[in-house]
Amino acid sequence: MAVALASLLGCQPVEEESRQRTARSPVVQGTEAPEAIAAVALIARRARCGGESPMLLCSGALIAPDVVLTAAHCLAIFGPEGPHEVYLGQVLLPEPEPQGRFARVSRAVIHPAYVPGTHAYDAALLRLAAPVAAAPFALPESTGGALATGVSVRVVGYGDTKDAQAPSGRRRQGTLTVTQVEGSAFRAGPSPSMSCVGDSGGPVLMRDGEREVLVGITASGDVACRDEAFNVRVDALLDGFIRPFLEEAPAPVVPTLPLEGLCSASCTRDAECPSGLTCVARGEGPGRCLLPALQEGDYGTTCTEDAACGTGGVCARLEPEGAGACRCFTPCAPPPPEPQAPSGADAGSGGCTSVPSSALLVLLFAWAGVLTSRRQRRDPSGRAPPPAHVGL
Repeated sequence: MAVALASLLGCQPVEEESRQRTARSPVVQGTEAPEAIAAVALIARRARCGGESPMLLCSGALIAPDVVLTAAHCLAIFGPEGPHEVYLGQVLLPEPEPQGRFARVSRAVIHPAYVPGTHAYDAALLRLAAPVAAAPFALPESTGGALATGVSVRVVGYGDTKDAQAPSGRRRQGTLTVTQVEGSAFRAGPSPSMSCVGDSGGPVLMRDGEREVLVGITASGDVACRDEAFNVRVDALLDGFIRPFLEEAPAPVVPTLPLEGLCSASCTRDAECPSGLTCVARGEGPGRCLLPALQEGDYGTTCTEDAACGTGGVCARLEPEGAGACRCFTPCAPPPPEPQAPSGADAGSGGCTSVPSSALLVLLFAWAGVLTSRRQRRDPSGRAPPPAHVGL
């Protein structure tokens, strides 16, 4: 079970050492949740086909066929405009080929009253590029429902279990008991389960007669995942946040540029780009449709691996899944030559030539470049843009 990518997002409050010592033994105990199909995993969007493992960021709750509710801090790494997708299925990791479904996020909105330091209104809405065939969770019908101290709730997520034999990446569920109800949030304790790192944004459900209702989403908790979970109340989000988003009219259909001619075609907005590519202008040049991790290029025939794309080409993932999701990418300009490995006295001397190979760092720095380019394009004064915010 979980509350976010804690090492990067810092989503859990720091506990005093004395409290950690006196806390009782871990009670993070969950069971498989195969029937909770509306509980989803939020992951970083995959850019390559063949062998790229999903990168779990958080959990989420499907509230409409094309809308997911999650925690706002789950978008801290890449920002609301960043490359995200969701996964619907029981097992995301460590399976080499997840058996569920993936869906691309086309738009994300953070609650305007969100306060990172306190997790107040820690909520975000994700619009999927296409509806998914899954029944969404039922929303509360009004504010101020039956949520009260002592009520039992069910939490679902893909996060940490504090058990080496049960790694994160599997959809699990557990029972909590509400300990305190506040205006826009509520707290819950183990009964016997507890949400933990990676469960952030996941659903907290309460039985209301013959049905379960989505009463909260996981936002934070104690650092050891032992004592308390802090959850955002869904009924407090209904009128000013969730309902207006659900009632938005569909975006108008805009003709898109051909995949095979993106090196010569310019764009002015994302809607003109095919298959979820992003329109980015660098400096004073024209906008180009691209995947942030690959930069400018054309997309040709379908593929399953890089070997099918010839010298200099890679098999790029334009959509999360489908027959035409993966296509051979050819850069508009040849890549610069790779630096030569140091030898002799230079070997092992350290310096700036050694770069971590983590896929997360690659995506993070690529997306930071896109954000910078977008700010430069949108500020005609020519002033330097503020630094990108990539964490809490």
